[in-house]
Amino acid sequence: MLQILQSLETGDTQIVDVPSPSPKKDHILIETRKTLVSAGTERMLVNFGKANLLQKAMSQPERVKDVIQKARVDGIASTMEAVRSKLDQPLPLGYCNVGIVADSGQTNFAVGSRVVSNGNHAEVVRVPKNLVVEVPNEVDDESAAFTVMGAIAMQGVRLLKPTLGETIVVTGLGLLGLLSVQILKANGCRVIGIDFDPKKCALARQFGAESVDLSKKQDPVGCAIAFSRGVGVDGVLITATSPSNEIMREAATMCRKRGRIVLVGVIGLDLNRADFYEKELSFQVSCSYGPGRYDPTYEEFGNDYPISFVRWTEQRNFEAVLDLMAAGSIDVMPLINHRFDIQDAKEAYEKLSDPNSLGILLHYRSSKSSQVISDSVRLKDSGQSEGGGNVAFIGGGNYASRTLIPAFRQAGATLTTLVTSGGINSVHHGKKHGFKLASTNMADALTTETDTVVIATQHNLHADQVIRSLESGKNVFVEKPLAISMSDLERIENSCGKSHKILMVGYNRRFSPHIRKVKELLEPKKMPKCFIMTMNAGYIPKEHWTQNLEVGGGRIVGEACHYIDLMRFLSGSKIASFNALKIDSNHHMEITEDKAIINLSFEDGSIGTIHYFANGGKSFPKERIEVFCDDAVLQLDNFRSLKGFGWPGFNSLKTWSQNKGQVECVKEFMTSVKNDSDSPIPQNEVFEVARVSLAIADQLKS
Repeated sequence: MLQILQSLETGDTQIVDVPSPSPKKDHILIETRKTLVSAGTERMLVNFGKANLLQKAMSQPERVKDVIQKARVDGIASTMEAVRSKLDQPLPLGYCNVGIVADSGQTNFAVGSRVVSNGNHAEVVRVPKNLVVEVPNEVDDESAAFTVMGAIAMQGVRLLKPTLGETIVVTGLGLLGLLSVQILKANGCRVIGIDFDPKKCALARQFGAESVDLSKKQDPVGCAIAFSRGVGVDGVLITATSPSNEIMREAATMCRKRGRIVLVGVIGLDLNRADFYEKELSFQVSCSYGPGRYDPTYEEFGNDYPISFVRWTEQRNFEAVLDLMAAGSIDVMPLINHRFDIQDAKEAYEKLSDPNSLGILLHYRSSKSSQVISDSVRLKDSGQSEGGGNVAFIGGGNYASRTLIPAFRQAGATLTTLVTSGGINSVHHGKKHGFKLASTNMADALTTETDTVVIATQHNLHADQVIRSLESGKNVFVEKPLAISMSDLERIENSCGKSHKILMVGYNRRFSPHIRKVKELLEPKKMPKCFIMTMNAGYIPKEHWTQNLEVGGGRIVGEACHYIDLMRFLSGSKIASFNALKIDSNHHMEITEDKAIINLSFEDGSIGTIHYFANGGKSFPKERIEVFCDDAVLQLDNFRSLKGFGWPGFNSLKTWSQNKGQVECVKEFMTSVKNDSDSPIPQNEVFEVARVSLAIADQLKS
């Protein structure tokens, strides 16, 4: 299928053939008919992409601070790699989509029904159920494509709380402004619009508003006050995009006492207190389509807000806009300037440079056309490696694309298939790293062409994917954790017992050159050791998928397991007992277990403590490991600098950049695959660490 992507690095807009997204529970698969190009948002993204690195940095000064801080802690090389990787990621464009339901994802939407969503510019999109609504018969496809933009305008109007007969100013008569004018008129308001473009002012008058044409040097404040019969306007809705602070000053000046100002657009916000103080003005910024926006529990996991408490969610705003269209209160036909087929999307995006462009519609071919929409795309044809090491990847996110895929290439793997859920990453990273096939179907990774599967997906998917891969006769390298529940772990263990293939978890830290040196130094010391391992993990919002116990399993299972494995490796002895403590939730309203102390004891008498803290500062190194043994100490800082204190014959080991052992880990795994030898991490240790990690997480939850 065709999809429009934009490079954040160059600003190039590309029409790419990608696999159609895979079905997913509580998500709707939609075959697209029409999409609307957002002249404001998408123009801004294109301009950002075309800017040079300095201009990008100047437009996001807060990100520059983060980059500088990361460079101080992790080193310049690691930081530059992260920046390049971020800019290399293609960005799917578009968020105004009309189409036909192809798969309902076990929801109440019927296959074949006509729906609107915030799906991208693509022939097939997958959208969470709370961001999809059915289109009334009275509304045609072209009109319905404006629904999401209408919902943005409507949310701004709702926050303004206009009442019948009030006088409202709309500053900025682009798409959002002209839709806002119509919604306000439908609400019984007297409306006056302000813009520099005479044609847009004429459209505002066509929709029943008065207008102020700034190109004719008309005074916006004077006109607005006159329009309000001298008392000042009741409210101002700002839909303009400008760095100027003057827009806000004018809005405050034209308001009556206790007037309201709502910002939907993007303007300068260097506010003058006196403008607001004397009139007791209220000011609010509107967030996109409405309540639910950017809330993963609502958008991704489909948990609706009770209508008795939240009357107008983003989905219900979509419905309200469509109702106004069906009643004839919103007319978008005068707003359409251009129509293009999806194949001509580059020409459509060239129209964004025209300030007069409002509505740019893209048309999509029917699924009945000669080109069949497929869940795979052939990237290249090449032979297999006869000595083994034909590797397929399931998952192509940041860690897989930045670290694992390059490491497997470096280790001599022949890359066969890259499977991702949405399809974009499978094509982008598949082409970049030399895969033969991009797909959204896991079955394509389990063909006879492949002997080894790497799993780097969300944590809740690992167990089923591991089992399916083992049962297909594949060697498996799975990014931690192995499983997020004891029952899943038992299923994997049972499946592994029936398979003669390698199962390895990506516990890479034990392969770091620093850790290998520590292991070498400790090996002659048969007495018990004491370990202190600190992970300054950093804050992750409780809404993030890794914190969701059903999806990510929590951060102890998902990340602290690295240190449980590392301590198990350095002690060289089985874990005998454990206990864990976290911050008291009764005193600190703590609902996650990412601020915890874990104590381990080992059968050889060694003991250790893991400090996993998410409440530290970024200026402190993320990881520190200390080993106390035989009147001496080893200290490793952030996998860059290892120091020995009182250690005869050893003082220090430093590397130019951070080295957590990812490349070495993959290299040893691939050597085992090609030689058909045992896994670099003994299987009993893999399951032991997984069981202890899950048990510790359960203890912390209770």
